[in-house]
Amino acid sequence: MIFITAKFRVRPEHADQWPQISAAFTEATRAEPGCLWFDWSRSLDDPAEYVLVEAFRDDEAGAAHVRSDHFLTARKTLPPYLAQTPRIVNTTVEQEGWSELGEMAVPDQGQG
Repeated sequence: MIFITAKFRVRPEHADQWPQISAAFTEATRAEPGCLWFDWSRSLDDPAEYVLVEAFRDDEAGAAHVRSDHFLTARKTLPPYLAQTPRIVNTTVEQEGWSELGEMAVPDQGQG
């Protein structure tokens, strides 16, 4: 899978509205057949920074995402809300989803 993490520094005056500003792009991306996940989190240290964790099934799915109409629209509509160009880590991982963090295993998880 293609695993991507990106940091988005949003202009402070738009930081609280970023989930709504990026909502159409987020929803459209999540609906792509090759999208495994597309999840935003807000930094605890900087309220104007959002972290996007996304994954796509394979190179073909990643390429389809970048060529999609909603991605092309986002390239035009989202940058005016940003304080800087997003920073990204993009890699290919030989797995199909999340693995458990064994070093912090929760005993009896899921048993009520």
